[in-house]
Amino acid sequence: MKTFSLLCFAMLTCNLTAQIAGGFSAVSPKDKEAMAAAEFAVKAHDPKLKLQSIESGERQVVAGMNYKLVLNVMDATAARQAAVVVWHKLDKSRELTSWEWLKAKEAQAGVLKSEFIYDTGPYPSVHATTIVETPTGLVSAWFGGTAEKNPDVCIWVSRLVDGKWTESVETANGVQADGTRHPTWNPVLFQPRNAPLMLFYKVGPSPSTWWGELKTSTDGGKTWSAAQKLPKGIFGPIKNKPVQLPNGDILCPTSNETDTKPSAWAIYFERTSDLGKTWQRTELLHDGLKVSAIQPSILDLGGEKIQAIGRTRQGKVFQITSDDLGKTWGEISLTELPNPNSGTDAVTLKDGRHLLIYNHTAKGRSPLNLAVSKDGKVWEAALVLEDEPKKEFSYPAIIQTSDGLVHITYTWKRQKAKHVVIDPAKVELKPIVNGQWPQ
Repeated sequence: MKTFSLLCFAMLTCNLTAQIAGGFSAVSPKDKEAMAAAEFAVKAHDPKLKLQSIESGERQVVAGMNYKLVLNVMDATAARQAAVVVWHKLDKSRELTSWEWLKAKEAQAGVLKSEFIYDTGPYPSVHATTIVETPTGLVSAWFGGTAEKNPDVCIWVSRLVDGKWTESVETANGVQADGTRHPTWNPVLFQPRNAPLMLFYKVGPSPSTWWGELKTSTDGGKTWSAAQKLPKGIFGPIKNKPVQLPNGDILCPTSNETDTKPSAWAIYFERTSDLGKTWQRTELLHDGLKVSAIQPSILDLGGEKIQAIGRTRQGKVFQITSDDLGKTWGEISLTELPNPNSGTDAVTLKDGRHLLIYNHTAKGRSPLNLAVSKDGKVWEAALVLEDEPKKEFSYPAIIQTSDGLVHITYTWKRQKAKHVVIDPAKVELKPIVNGQWPQ
């Protein structure tokens, strides 16, 4: 009997250890019991406080359950964060065992605003933001649904009106004439000169089988045209914004992913001189294996010289240049900047400097960094927008608006779309030496 009891205790201990490795296990911020614990904590600490959301959470099996949570709380008119522990006892009662106000993260030079475009939406997962300035204001878009690649994933659009982002509107989906449905991917907003706003996106089961579609808006993103399927072999900008050349041509940075093993990832460029009615494209610019590169961004180096930089599977950001506005290109090569096989974006400012938004790490998708360069070759550290370990901050988009400010959007933990406003004249720069971000 004693042996049996010891065996049962050992099995129970082993089971609990597997369940709560390290004592605590992650819990979703949307978990009903975690939310009940959060609401209890706020009310118990100070009924005048208002719970906004759970930033992160863990739970631990004890005589009941401990919830260790980081809460977003409104204190009068100020947004603050608190770290709390709530004990949910076996008798169903709760006890607030710990409350600690967290220090606000120190503001970085040049950062004017950091906000979520929305708090909740009709989709649990979002990705691949894009942003553009139109004559009537800023417009942003992303794809959202139950999860990337699922058929319910649609393109959602939000507009900045009177300083607030509107509720997102489903603007495109993958529903076909025969009733079948495919996911949508990677929206790209672009405002040509004296022409309707353009929304490029992809439709299809996977990057190796998708096709490109285009919608336009004549009222700054309020309403949209019917979808236009792009010609076979033309996808439009694959993730990052096009540029409009002095002659009016729109040059789209794009790339190809084959279904071979290993998949060949190669960049190329598409061009339209009539707002998407007809197209030309270059050949693939490399074999896609020695340097596996996708999702380029275009920088203006002056005159007819342009540069493209972006994502690779080789652990570094790639670069390639053209001396004739993208008609022909040189050899692709790797820079010293790390890339964890994650999307980047870049823009050339009116003062001639270049900004690159990317994950400065060899693995994972945190931190999210902003670097600055005068020549597209030597980069300096500017900002760290996110740095929470083991979380995802990814697929950024970056533009400069007519007032000189810089706007960045990105995927925040696959849960929300975030918007940051920066004054590029005020950022403080430090050298990046041998690819190492300065401490």
